[in-house]
Amino acid sequence: MTAGGDGGEPHRAFMQRAIDLAEKGMTAGCGGPFGAVIVRDGEIVGEGHNEVVSGCDPTAHAEMVAIRRACAKLGVFHLEGCVIYTSCEPCPMCLSAIYWAHLDKVYWAASHLDAAEAGFDDAFLYRELPRTMEEREMAFERLMPDESRLIFEEYMALEGRIQY
Repeated sequence: MTAGGDGGEPHRAFMQRAIDLAEKGMTAGCGGPFGAVIVRDGEIVGEGHNEVVSGCDPTAHAEMVAIRRACAKLGVFHLEGCVIYTSCEPCPMCLSAIYWAHLDKVYWAASHLDAAEAGFDDAFLYRELPRTMEEREMAFERLMPDESRLIFEEYMALEGRIQY
């Protein structure tokens, strides 16, 4: 699917594709009702639906699948010049991945409140993120920080390292 320009119709077509992917994945039993499409210059370069259940992978959200596929297709780890259409407002994990991938813009349809009503409530993640490690509900224990920092020193001295 391709489309040109910045008008409403191409945006609607790409969002409809994301919604169609959400329905496809859901009805196939792959996971929740989420779909995502990544577009560069009016052409889809990556797309996916939620594959958490079928892939036994809690990180296989639609946005993550689409980002992985777009990066693989384009042979890059940054997606500057690309936008993402997602059938639902991204969760904190997907939002982080969108930032790490350097996508230019996010178009989203359903809200996180809509998702919460369907049982996909990520409000607890938003509450946890600003807390210190000691304040979080999950137990965190720091081990071997000095030894671990040595790896970063080695990385900084590495010739030809690719900074991202």
